Amino acid sequence: MTERLREALRFQAEACADLGSPFMQRLCTLLAERLEPGTPLTDRLFGWQGDLGPRGDSVPLRLAGALHAVKLQGHAGLADVYPPQRSDDEALWIAVSTALVNEAAFIDRWIDSPPQTNEVRRAACLIAVGHLLEARFRLPLSVMELGASAGLNLNWDRFALEIGGRRLGSEDAVLTLCPDWRGAPLRIAHPEVAERAGVDLNPIDVLSEMGRLRLLAYLWPDQPERIALTEAAISVVTAPPEKADAIEWLARHLGHKPGLARLVYSTVAWQYFPRAAQERGERLIREAGAAATPESPLAWFGMETDGASPGAAMTLRLWPSGETLALGRIDFHGRWIDWAGPV
Repeated sequence: MTERLREALRFQAEACADLGSPFMQRLCTLLAERLEPGTPLTDRLFGWQGDLGPRGDSVPLRLAGALHAVKLQGHAGLADVYPPQRSDDEALWIAVSTALVNEAAFIDRWIDSPPQTNEVRRAACLIAVGHLLEARFRLPLSVMELGASAGLNLNWDRFALEIGGRRLGSEDAVLTLCPDWRGAPLRIAHPEVAERAGVDLNPIDVLSEMGRLRLLAYLWPDQPERIALTEAAISVVTAPPEKADAIEWLARHLGHKPGLARLVYSTVAWQYFPRAAQERGERLIREAGAAATPESPLAWFGMETDGASPGAAMTLRLWPSGETLALGRIDFHGRWIDWAGPV
């Protein structure tokens, strides 16, 4: 039983290294090597039932997020060994093991809930799609995000994207994304979002102290750019997404409004919906697509894993034309985009 947790921690360490976080690689490796059962908290971790990995309960990320939350609250001496401070493995482990004892009650409550992130850099593909749709439809957009988490990326039109020496977005955008762009430059088209709405089964209210802490804690401590982008995105949030089952919500709200182009999208969320929900959701969207007109078109965009690599696939479906456009691939954290779509 103990080896299952160690294997999950080692796997997470490798994943964090691939995603540019050497600190998280160190932390997960130390936990895999040195964590032992013997306290109520560690016994719970080692006795965890089910899938501990990223396709299941993500226990390593729950634990790492709890420790980061402890650090962000200024507890347990973690600030002295977490980035931007430097420390050796021994000092880091002493601080972490102390926190696991002194903050055990907080950590135990924290790991009750699965990790939640709202990766702002994924909005780069949404900005690209927004410009593409404006060039195609010449209509204001009504955007609907499924699995919206804290709703940060519902505001993608308030962000800017710089690629190939060109800027897509206003000069006063609250943040600017600069992914490694591979492919032809996009046409600048100035999309307008007329209305926006999002849904999540467990939305994060970043207007609350605990909601903001939860969102920031799941960002990796040695990636200050992600933290700065997230804080900038939080600054324009006015309300959390609606709390509901995404497909039930879609069934209630998916309709057409003359003069608006509807955009339904998800970024690394659809893949986690149960198969039956995916099938029903696709049926609802296709039925709405069959009723779309040039005056009320529909677009369905997904940035989701497809079993291939690297990164995630970007797929856009359009109605009333019925087209499916393979737009290329994107890094899961939005660090690069390999664009293969229209320009």
